[in-house]
Amino acid sequence: MKTTLICTVGTSLLRPNLLNLPDVAHYENWLRQQPPADRQALTWNTVSALAAAVQRREASAIADLLAQLPGSTRLCGAEINSITDLIGRGYCQKGSALSFCHSDTDEGRQVAQIMRHYYELQSYPVELRGIADLQDQDPKRFRTKGLRNLAKTVCRIVRERGAPYCAINATGGYKAQIAVGVLMGQALGVPVYYKHELFSEIIAFPPMPISLDHALWMRHSGLLAALDRHDMLREADLDLEDWDERLETLIERVPIDGDAYLEISPTGQIFHETFQGRFESDRDRFLPPAIPAARKAKPTLNDHGWGNARGLIVDFMQRLIDECPYVQGCRTHYWNPNLSRACLFRLKSEDIEGVFSNGSWTVKIIVETSATTVGQREACVADLNHRIGNWKI
Repeated sequence: MKTTLICTVGTSLLRPNLLNLPDVAHYENWLRQQPPADRQALTWNTVSALAAAVQRREASAIADLLAQLPGSTRLCGAEINSITDLIGRGYCQKGSALSFCHSDTDEGRQVAQIMRHYYELQSYPVELRGIADLQDQDPKRFRTKGLRNLAKTVCRIVRERGAPYCAINATGGYKAQIAVGVLMGQALGVPVYYKHELFSEIIAFPPMPISLDHALWMRHSGLLAALDRHDMLREADLDLEDWDERLETLIERVPIDGDAYLEISPTGQIFHETFQGRFESDRDRFLPPAIPAARKAKPTLNDHGWGNARGLIVDFMQRLIDECPYVQGCRTHYWNPNLSRACLFRLKSEDIEGVFSNGSWTVKIIVETSATTVGQREACVADLNHRIGNWKI
């Protein structure tokens, strides 16, 4: 039984439902337009009280009044209608934790507050997750950042609560959120539900025979992690010598002032979040054995004039040796005092190469490990990229 329900939140509860409530002169005509099963509950006293609470923008008062109506009443909105049906059919446990992912708009936040009050009245644990950049004023920002932030948030909730205990209700919100929800459900192994206002019941999207390439993620985790950290990077700063055409659906190119920039796509964000979460749970199965401390070597710098960068570079390599059990030693093999590059690790032939830069100089490092197979080297690359994402460098 699912005990956490992740719900996308739209604004249809407000617009058109609550913001189109009638005055007394138009009440009878409005009532005739409501589903026959709803009309008995929609008395003038209830409707007028709701209209007054909406005008005062009192989320708790609105929730109190909505709670007096059956949860299937269309006026209650897509979120309440779908959750009522979903729990009523036993797809999710009554009293489940509800995580509402709402848009980055005033109306999105207002509906989320109503949802919080409505379900807390019924003793449901509720949390609100605002999704930055999920708005309808700037379509580019919605696509490139909003949908990515939604993917990050849903993946984070699933990792926190555990995939076997989660379900996604993708009924509310922008239509693109439904597509993201379905793809995430397939990737994470979480059931996804949807209810159209004309459907008699909620539906579950069936599992599809798709798979995501784990080895592709491990090999290119450095690029995906760098784009996840920085949102957008100049293509020239990435040294894309080992470009794989399968990355094309995960990356988007953006021309800015004559330069080509790369950013991770919403699909790429889901791909990255999915495998990053799996790797965090299973890394010990993929990584090579630890090297005894007595066999670890000191960092080696080749013969260059390192200037003020020497200390930072030695400290970085020493940290890799000390904190990564499978790292035996590090040695530099490239230095440019006037070059900026994104910090990442990658496979270069049979070597693991680290790129370390402070934005004005760049050094490239060969990382020597206990890995003996391609799969183990790929796992080392993924782990190293995960580590530097959490380091302040």
